[in-house]
Amino acid sequence: MKINKLTTGAALIAITCLAMGFTKITHHALLAAKNNDSLLTVPLGGNAWRVANDTTGGTITNDGIVGWTDNKVKFTAYFRVAVKGKFKLWLNLKVPDGKSVIAVSAAKSTKNITVSGATAKDYYVGEWNAADTGYVAIGIKGISKTGKTFADVCSVKLCGTAINAKTAYVPNNEGNYFHWGRRGPSVHLAYELPNTNVEWFYNEVTVPVGNDVLGSYFMADGFNVGYFGMQVNSPTERHILFSVWSPFNTDNPKAIPDSQKIVMLKKGPNVHTGEFGNEGSGGQSYMLYNWKAGNTYKFLVQAKPDGDNHTTYTTWFFAPEVGKWQLIASFSRPQTNTWLKGLHSFLENFEPENGITTRLVLFNNQWIADNNGHWTEINKAHFTNDATAMKGYRMDYAGGIDDNAFYLKNCGFFNTYTKRGIELIRPTGGKAPEVELDKLP
Repeated sequence: MKINKLTTGAALIAITCLAMGFTKITHHALLAAKNNDSLLTVPLGGNAWRVANDTTGGTITNDGIVGWTDNKVKFTAYFRVAVKGKFKLWLNLKVPDGKSVIAVSAAKSTKNITVSGATAKDYYVGEWNAADTGYVAIGIKGISKTGKTFADVCSVKLCGTAINAKTAYVPNNEGNYFHWGRRGPSVHLAYELPNTNVEWFYNEVTVPVGNDVLGSYFMADGFNVGYFGMQVNSPTERHILFSVWSPFNTDNPKAIPDSQKIVMLKKGPNVHTGEFGNEGSGGQSYMLYNWKAGNTYKFLVQAKPDGDNHTTYTTWFFAPEVGKWQLIASFSRPQTNTWLKGLHSFLENFEPENGITTRLVLFNNQWIADNNGHWTEINKAHFTNDATAMKGYRMDYAGGIDDNAFYLKNCGFFNTYTKRGIELIRPTGGKAPEVELDKLP
């Protein structure tokens, strides 16, 4: 809820503030309301990250900062302003025991506050100037304490000329958006295709050095019932991942009837296969492969209807370090009689703790081949994004053309963003893939 214009008396101001969840009506909050400034609450559960390397001494939960015992642990919260101007800031917090001094920084300026009391209330910190539109980072650091913890911090409250209805942040956890907001927006390329039977889709993917961020999925060959790309799963593990959804709509793979299960027909050496759930369900395969940032990898997917209301989807991966096409897997999908549809690529972060870090990927040299093996280059795509972006909760997303390739970029709270739905056109290269389709493993 936002207070937009309050022109009545102090009683109405107090009632409105209480309805927003304020536990203490401060002089500064009343002053903000009387001055007709917008007043909003940024919950830390969906808009803040810890920025320390160790794993103890404080963390972010849906309730905000908890267990904050170590002064080496710092936190950063983000919101995006759509207009320049000033903003006043409060922290809503409680101190279970003792007294603490907390430093709050923004726009190259730091202010300290002394806090105490086991009941959550709003502490006025000060006023800053947002000199430009874009994201504002709020740093929160412990200076000293007499009790066991610095504070449990629930939210940041804001008002001022820089704060209005277009200020971007995750407002609440409805729909589990604290999770999705901290993951950050996913971004997509929807390729424009000719009206033909598409049996093959070829794509090349390059992750620039430094952009192979933990939790990233660089999805190269997406189609209407599956996806194929490469992931950063841990500091020591990376996957080449290929999945196909079952036609049975469920998040529980065990609930899929046998007649609607995805059937694995074959797989490559060292490829793991099984089922997946929680985002629809179906068949999944992955190969452990330590792909390198800066190198270009080739992805190829085939769809072939078998004439018996089943379609076989098969994928191959080409790594320059290996120098040959490797089979990932071949799945049969029931109740399906179609060539490739809805070709797309996407970039997502699946690790909420890394929604604070920017990553970028290049997709280049897209080609399709029809069921007669005739190749056609694809150089047009529409930029789209997910619900986190469409709701305006996160606006750090972009897509465009870079060095003749499509690029996608997300997370990290950069200030510019790309309008959803725009058409992107890359220069054509004119060189068809050198793939002997009849000799693939």
